[in-house]
Amino acid sequence: MIHFMRTKIGRLRLIGFLEGSSLLFLLCVAVPAKYLYGNPALVRAVGTVHGLLFLLFVFNALSVGVEQRWPFKTTTWKVLVACIIPFGTFYIDWKILSRIDQDKA
Repeated sequence: MIHFMRTKIGRLRLIGFLEGSSLLFLLCVAVPAKYLYGNPALVRAVGTVHGLLFLLFVFNALSVGVEQRWPFKTTTWKVLVACIIPFGTFYIDWKILSRIDQDKA
């Protein structure tokens, strides 16, 4: 985990992992709890956290893209679209971000 905090791309990867994990928790735990037990409080709390992580990922992706001079047509837009698609952050981490992070190390 400390490795991820050393670079901006590492932090972007960590935020992407947390954002994807929060969606997974939201869909697998919070939503069933709402409909099975009639308790919407967990959806409200986890949904808020997921929304904040989503925004944090978008802003960090743009920041890293500008700083690293990523070509928008080949890299930046893929990273931004990935955060809109459910669990796309896991895919984009595996396909693009991990390779960029390894090249920088």
